[in-house]
Amino acid sequence: MNKAADVSTKKLISLAPNNWAKWVTGIPDIVTDEILNTEFQWISRQSDVVIQAESPQYGKFLILNELQLRYTSEIPRRMRAYAALAEEKYKLQTYPVLINILKISNSEIPTSFASNFIGLRAIQDYRVINLWEVDVNIAFETPLPSLLPFVPILKGGENESTIREALRMLRADEQLNQLETVLAFFATFVLESTLVQEIMRWDMTVLRESPWYQEILREGEARGEAEGEARGEVRGIISSIETSLEAKFGSDGLELMSQISQISDLEQLKEILRRIVVANTIQELQNVL
Repeated sequence: MNKAADVSTKKLISLAPNNWAKWVTGIPDIVTDEILNTEFQWISRQSDVVIQAESPQYGKFLILNELQLRYTSEIPRRMRAYAALAEEKYKLQTYPVLINILKISNSEIPTSFASNFIGLRAIQDYRVINLWEVDVNIAFETPLPSLLPFVPILKGGENESTIREALRMLRADEQLNQLETVLAFFATFVLESTLVQEIMRWDMTVLRESPWYQEILREGEARGEAEGEARGEVRGIISSIETSLEAKFGSDGLELMSQISQISDLEQLKEILRRIVVANTIQELQNVL
């Protein structure tokens, strides 16, 4: 049985915008007005969502939500740019929030952008929420349906019974059932793919339609385009493979990189990246090396 995979960040947040706003800001009496257009002239992204909100203490303001599959060093500068663009367009103060989905290292993630050029300073603070540090019970108790697809990677959400409960809740609501592919994708990071397939009761190839899986592929392609040559695209895919192996298998996965880095065939590398999503063990990846 096939499931729709067109699940944007905007749709996720729009499922319960008031509860989402309360969660990311910590303001209990906040009320959301609307989700605003985020096309800032020449810049348009699918991973950022601007919400207009209001509270008795702060009046009307904007909540800028940026969901990132994995943190990168370019994000602080991006948070500065988007906060400024949002304030310029809507003439309201902005509360920027960065939500990181997958943990790839133990390094500390900065909560601000700061630069000093010829004595002139630019500073932008923002809140950071790392999903792997968020208690899974928040998704069930608040309730926050926007977090249900991420249950497997939330703190305490990696066990089978919890994932089954998240799936039950998604399937019980017509507005939520298309989020199954997102839940399944993140479940493969904590459970064997055969078990995920049994739980979901559909072919795991459906995961190739997941927007998060497609994001991993786009990362590699974008890195290759930045290099400006075919060899650059190969390096970009290899880089995506490395981060995906680390996210799913930890340091054990990185041991395969000595073999993978020797491969120059682009299609073979893309196939390896696809296999990582549905692999139960590292040994299964040896078949395509």
